[in-house]
Amino acid sequence: MSQLTLRLINEAFAIHSLAKNSEIPAQVFNSDIFFIAKTFDEISIVLPQGIHLDSDDVERDWQALEVVGPLDFTLTGILSNISTVLANEKISIFAMSTFDTDYILVKEDKITAAIEALRANQYQVLIPNTHQ
Repeated sequence: MSQLTLRLINEAFAIHSLAKNSEIPAQVFNSDIFFIAKTFDEISIVLPQGIHLDSDDVERDWQALEVVGPLDFTLTGILSNISTVLANEKISIFAMSTFDTDYILVKEDKITAAIEALRANQYQVLIPNTHQ
């Protein structure tokens, strides 16, 4: 598979955990970008960290890298390859997928190292307001 292009999203994110029977707060749906996942055990919500939610737990200070898409469903190994590059550098991720693409969240204090590792492995990483 040819290496893909990723784009850094110029936004800090928070990952919230809520009880499985919780109502989704209205401010989530008013956000320009958000992700919601519900399992049999809990609800996870990812949204810009400036939006306050009354959640059971929260992890702050994440940055997102978007795999520039849309990606074809026949492509394989996208998240596996990216996560392997970052795991080799001891960088933890939180991954999300949509119909068109994938998003990889990395803690803010590791984003520079993540970008350097991806670039060293032939990924192009676009950073807003630069020509990198």
